[in-house]
Amino acid sequence: MPKASDVKKGTAIDFNGRVLVVKDIVRSVPQGRAGGSLYRMRLYDVVTGSKVDETFKDSDMLNLADLTRREAMLSYIDGDEYVFMDNEDYTPYNLNKDAIAEEIQFVNEETQGVHVIVIDGTAVGLDLPSSVELVVEETDPSIKGASASARSKPARLSTGLTIQVPEHISTGDRIRINTAEHKFMGRADK
Repeated sequence: MPKASDVKKGTAIDFNGRVLVVKDIVRSVPQGRAGGSLYRMRLYDVVTGSKVDETFKDSDMLNLADLTRREAMLSYIDGDEYVFMDNEDYTPYNLNKDAIAEEIQFVNEETQGVHVIVIDGTAVGLDLPSSVELVVEETDPSIKGASASARSKPARLSTGLTIQVPEHISTGDRIRINTAEHKFMGRADK
């Protein structure tokens, strides 16, 4: 049983008889209080899909939910459902677009290292690798000799995500992106 201060994004907790996945955490230190920090968490109910906001003291003990992570790849999109196929036993996992809206910006059919979070046989979310490789679909033309410049420009990637890239990157380049910070890391190895 971890303390609220030890819980990270993507952790599944058992709270008030419901399994909730932590989507966002905001830490605050109230002024004039002798107590510790407060952790305001945006939680996502696994069963109903509803969002719940809860606030915990840093010393509150939380129960972890029983979950497994299965390595999978995006197979196809069916309306608002994204279907991921387990890499080992080919089990299909359906995830609603709204449940994985932030994560799906980094995933296409070629993305490796994606894990589907499964609780009681139901897929509830995605666990992304620390970095992914995507192709630049649209950006301003590259400028010769701009490799030493610190200026950047927006680039739209193959998944629709737009990030800032250095000026020497051009349309069609394959680049690595940090999934936690949404930042350019470098050109991908060919």
